[in-house]
Amino acid sequence: MGKVVLVTGAARHLGGRFVRRVQRDPEVERVVAVDAVEPGHPLGDAEFVRADIRRPAIAKVLAEHEVDTVVHLDVTGTALGAGGRTAVKETNVIGTMQLLGACQKSPRVGRLVVKSSTNVYGSAPRDPAVFTETTPAKSQSSGGFAKDAVEVEGYVRGFARRRPDVAVCVLRFANILGPRVESPLTEYLSLPVMPTVLGYDPRLQFVHEDDVIDVLRLVAQEPRRASLNSGTFNVAGDGVLLLSQCARRLGRPTVPVLMPAVRWVGSALRTVGLTDFAPEQIRLLTHGRVVSTAQMREVLGFRPRYSTAEAFADFAASRGPGLLPPERLAGAVDRLAGRVAPGAGPIPSRDSHDGA
Repeated sequence: MGKVVLVTGAARHLGGRFVRRVQRDPEVERVVAVDAVEPGHPLGDAEFVRADIRRPAIAKVLAEHEVDTVVHLDVTGTALGAGGRTAVKETNVIGTMQLLGACQKSPRVGRLVVKSSTNVYGSAPRDPAVFTETTPAKSQSSGGFAKDAVEVEGYVRGFARRRPDVAVCVLRFANILGPRVESPLTEYLSLPVMPTVLGYDPRLQFVHEDDVIDVLRLVAQEPRRASLNSGTFNVAGDGVLLLSQCARRLGRPTVPVLMPAVRWVGSALRTVGLTDFAPEQIRLLTHGRVVSTAQMREVLGFRPRYSTAEAFADFAASRGPGLLPPERLAGAVDRLAGRVAPGAGPIPSRDSHDGA
C-alpha cells in the first residue's frame, strides 16, 4: 500500500500544482484534494473533496480516505473568490486548529507538512541582518497574514508535542514569485509606477514557485539518507535583491514617498483595487527581510534551482516591459555619456557591480 496524501488549498494555484505533481510519485497511491470551493484548474487523477477545513467534518475526510500524509497549503494572505480578510483569517487560524484536531484523532496520520512564511519574523528597523529559524521577531504584528502565520505555527508546535509520533515539517517560504503567482507583492511589482519609502532601499529574498513544489514533494516523503525533513526550515533562493534593483529590472519608475504619507498611498491603492498595500507589506518594503537557508541545505538537503535573482527574472519576463525598459534606459545613459565625454565607453550599470 502506498501513501495516501491529503492536500488542503487545492483550489489555489500552488495547491493545484502540487496535487498534480505529487500524484506522479511512485510511492503515492492516492491523493485527496480538499478545498471549500471548486478548483478552476485540473487536478489529474486526484479525488477532489469539497470540504471546509474550518468545520469538524474534515476529521471524517481523513478517516474515510485513510490519510497518512497531510500537506496543509491553505495558509495564505489573500482571499480566494469573494472571501475577504475575515474569511482568510478564519481559514488560516480556525481551519488549522480544526485540521490539527482531526490529525490528532487519526491513528494513521504519520506526517504533517505546513506551509508558513518568513513573515513570522516581521520587518523592523532593528532587525538582525539575517534571521535564522530560532531568531525571535523584534516586533510582533498586530494583524494581517504575519499574525496568522505566527498563530498557525504556535498551534502546530502544540500538535507536535501532543503527537510526537508524527513527523511535522513547517516550511517558512520567502516571497514566492513565478510567471503564474498572484499575491499582494506581485501586484505591487506590476504597478506602472512603484511607490517607495523615501530614504529606504530594502533587501528582499524570493523563492520560485517551481522550487516551492519541489521542496513540498521532498518533505512529504520519507527523509533521504543523511537528512531530516521534520522541523522548521526557511526556504529562499540564494542571494538578495534591493528594491531599487527590482524596479530597474522591471523597467518601472519609482516614486519615493515620505514615511507619514505611505499609509495614505496604501489606502488609496487598496481603494481603487490596484494592490493590497497592507501595513505588513509597507514594513517589508521599508526595512526588508533576509533569512538564513543553511538549515534548508544542510539538514533538509534541499537546494533550490533558482536563485533570488533568477526567480525575479522569470517573474519579470512574464510581466512585459515597463515604462523604462532596462535596455532602453541603458542606451539613453550611454548616448548621454557619449555627448558629455566623446570617446568614452559605455557606463557600466549599477547592477553589474552590486552582485545581484
